[in-house]
Amino acid sequence: MQLQLSASAPPVWVCSGTTSSCTFQRRPRRPRVVFVRCCSTIINGAAASSASSAFEKRTAAAYPFSEIEPRWQKHWDHNKTFRTPDQIDASKPKCYILDMFPYPSGAGLHVGHPLGYTATDIIARYKRMKGFNVLHPMGWDAFGLPAEQYAIQTGTHPRVTTKQNIQRFKAQLKSLGFSYDWDREISTTEPDYYKWTQWIFLQFLKRGLAYQAEVPVNWCPALGTVLANEEVVDGVSERGGYPVIRKPMRQWMLKITAYADRLLEDLETLDWPESIKEMQRNWIGRSEGAEIEFPVVDHNGIEKQGISLCVYTTRPDTLFGATYLVVAPEHFLLPSLISNEQRELVEEYVELASRKSDLERTELQKEKTGIFSGSFAKNPATGEVVPIWVADYVLGGYGTGAIMAVPAHDLRDFDFASKFELPIVKVVAPTAATFELSGAYADDGIMVNSSNASSGLDLSGLSNKEAASKVIQWLEHTGQGKKKVNYKLRDWLFARQRYWGEPFPVMFLEGTGDMVPLSESDLPLTLPELDDFTPTGTGEPPLAKATSWVKTVDPHSGLPARRETSTMPQWAGSCWYYLRFMDPKNPNALVDSAKERYWGPVDIYVGGAEHSVLHLLYARFWHKVLYDIGIVSTKEPFQCLINQGLILGEVEYTAYRDKGGKLVSVEADDNLSDYSQEKVSPEMVTKVGDSYVLKDHPNIKISARAFKMSKSRGNVINPDDVISEYGSDSLRLYEMFMGPLRDSKTWSTGGIEGVHRFLGRTWRLIVGPPFPDGSCRDGTVATDSEPTLEQLRVLHKCIAKVSEEIQETRFNTAISSMMEFINAAYKWENQPKEVMEVFVLLLSPFAPHMAEELWFRLGNSTSLAYEPFPEAKSEYLKETTVVLPVQINGKTRGTITVEKGCSEEDAFKLASADEKLCKYLNGGEIKKRIYVPGRILNVIVVQQKVARS
Repeated sequence: MQLQLSASAPPVWVCSGTTSSCTFQRRPRRPRVVFVRCCSTIINGAAASSASSAFEKRTAAAYPFSEIEPRWQKHWDHNKTFRTPDQIDASKPKCYILDMFPYPSGAGLHVGHPLGYTATDIIARYKRMKGFNVLHPMGWDAFGLPAEQYAIQTGTHPRVTTKQNIQRFKAQLKSLGFSYDWDREISTTEPDYYKWTQWIFLQFLKRGLAYQAEVPVNWCPALGTVLANEEVVDGVSERGGYPVIRKPMRQWMLKITAYADRLLEDLETLDWPESIKEMQRNWIGRSEGAEIEFPVVDHNGIEKQGISLCVYTTRPDTLFGATYLVVAPEHFLLPSLISNEQRELVEEYVELASRKSDLERTELQKEKTGIFSGSFAKNPATGEVVPIWVADYVLGGYGTGAIMAVPAHDLRDFDFASKFELPIVKVVAPTAATFELSGAYADDGIMVNSSNASSGLDLSGLSNKEAASKVIQWLEHTGQGKKKVNYKLRDWLFARQRYWGEPFPVMFLEGTGDMVPLSESDLPLTLPELDDFTPTGTGEPPLAKATSWVKTVDPHSGLPARRETSTMPQWAGSCWYYLRFMDPKNPNALVDSAKERYWGPVDIYVGGAEHSVLHLLYARFWHKVLYDIGIVSTKEPFQCLINQGLILGEVEYTAYRDKGGKLVSVEADDNLSDYSQEKVSPEMVTKVGDSYVLKDHPNIKISARAFKMSKSRGNVINPDDVISEYGSDSLRLYEMFMGPLRDSKTWSTGGIEGVHRFLGRTWRLIVGPPFPDGSCRDGTVATDSEPTLEQLRVLHKCIAKVSEEIQETRFNTAISSMMEFINAAYKWENQPKEVMEVFVLLLSPFAPHMAEELWFRLGNSTSLAYEPFPEAKSEYLKETTVVLPVQINGKTRGTITVEKGCSEEDAFKLASADEKLCKYLNGGEIKKRIYVPGRILNVIVVQQKVARS
């Protein structure tokens, strides 16, 4: 008898047999379901509690991870097993392995987080055993909006919340057995750390790389801060979904554009995924073209007081096809371009555009919008008057904030011109022959309609590349333009109007407003204590409320001054943390130069692809500045980058019903919006071919999909629950076994049970089965016997495979190889200690708690963390057997395994003894044997005829 109970129901247990031999099974589900078998009696209350304890005891007896794992975590902590000493043997090779700086959120870890952490831990443990000096630290990127928003909502100081979150994160990471050097732990919120963030900012100031400018920003009144373009989605903040508007504000900027070419060029030296490099190339967006001056004129073509509109184009060859100009809504010349008749309409349009992010205006916007400014300009090549429009698909921050529109050869311009009925003039053709224009032709070709005697420019008949060069020469000769290299990359807006961030180490003199940097000896400038973190609503940051902190005196001039009340963005602290890990306690320098020269750059950097642009680009920029001033010795911070895939929630099954309530079968291309959804439990589903169907209605296909884990979907798996149920070694092993590290994978509770069984089999193979009372022997069942040749061959094949796969980060196949070893070892008559010890060393990077316990039980008194990693011996890797196909009368009937060089007679004896082959050989007359050594055995058999009575 079996009973299923939800976790919220009273504890009820079903027994099937005597109490002493009852068995209990638990299967985690969502919602959690408990499966129990016991002695045919429904029991609850105290009896249920007793039965539960019996179950827990019997589970632990099979593999006591709940005893092993805390014991070894305590041992590693107490002995500082993974501490990297300050004074190291620099003659040894080094390996700096780093996880991307985590933000310690209040939710703690979910099972997706340990994926990358487990991978780096395996590599770190492997490298230590290979004799490397390993630097494998952990810390916290702890400034940021979430803690401040929580403070506003609850009145809890962000420092308190942050400290609690860090403690939770740290406890969870320790419970997974990661071999971090916790003596190097850092947090961006500690003054000893952000002192050096402020110091770096002062170096930017000295070199003219930090400045203030009036720029249009994404202002979120509810959050009281400026947001980056990437933090705005569909006109609202990514965090909280609050409305965002565009408004000009004076902000701190970092001149990342000064390093654009170096950021681009040095990508080629990095061992990074090509997709990430391409994202950075596109973000930097280097292009070559020309700046062209278009004189502003009235509708009669008379120039207006020498005003000209400078445009940037990557296609100067198409100048003759420019039939209108477009300026961005925020262009500085726009107020002087608007005619009285158009002023109200244009100002209304500008207001609407200010509510959109740059992403909405460009990539997301399909339908073009715009308004005529009321002004005109003269095309310098044709002499024709063209209208000047305002449209939000042109950005004020790119190029000059104005473009020449060539609708015949640019898709955006074509769509705009078609909508507003503006002229379209073709100037590039696939051949010199006339062609019909049916859309924008943006490819290379031959110039047509591109000649004007008045301007002295004739391009017709040239290739478009030749024409581009000729136009640039003509522009520079006539003083109407010049060659120009441009970038999509903008200078980095480096200020946030919030409290919980690094203070800027500057002050402004009262009266003059002159900026005065703090002396380096006065660092750190610490945050003042505040009780009210709410936004002011005026754009002034919350720090403005700390009046006694804001008001200060310039120590050099004695004049009264005010401190900067904006704070640095969250990116600041994460731009250089990898350097502080090299020398975290140094009070006199950001990093000791000798330590930086030894440890730099980071050898392996692991994190999510979502950080492919901003964090990595900003960190590279800071690193190059530090290189230029002699703080670091390498041009790049991260030599090898690995992006781990996502772990998606468990597969969710959904059935659909029509308006009449009838089940509807789902096809891949169906539009399901008209149907009602119905969640289906996995027990009601089966797979048929590539589709999932209902067991009770096999003709009804249903939807099966895994989603990214999120609290809103309710599909988050807490690693604490998994560790409690299966142990951290099982969780580590499963996350590596799910598939290739870089691929996205779907969580399956059934999958973790498989690797948990593997660890249980490993335990029983070496320790032996549990005693009747559930306890385990103190030692092992390993023997002192000499390994056989076959045992050594199996072992060294496993060594070679695991070693290779760790180095190539193919952890799933390394685990498969260890599983094969355990399967083979179970067939042996004994388990030689010499072999078992080596296997435990192979297992240790993946399942360190079990490995340490087995190593100790095998008679070793010290941790295996620094034991030499096993080396495969070539003499045991040579194949000495072959699989020989066996044919009977020319038809393959099976195979046998034979030694290389096996004689025909021996091969025939093995075939005759084979259970499958003997039935074809017995009772017949062997007429002939054809044997090709190592290739085939063919036996010609004549079956005896049975005489009829």
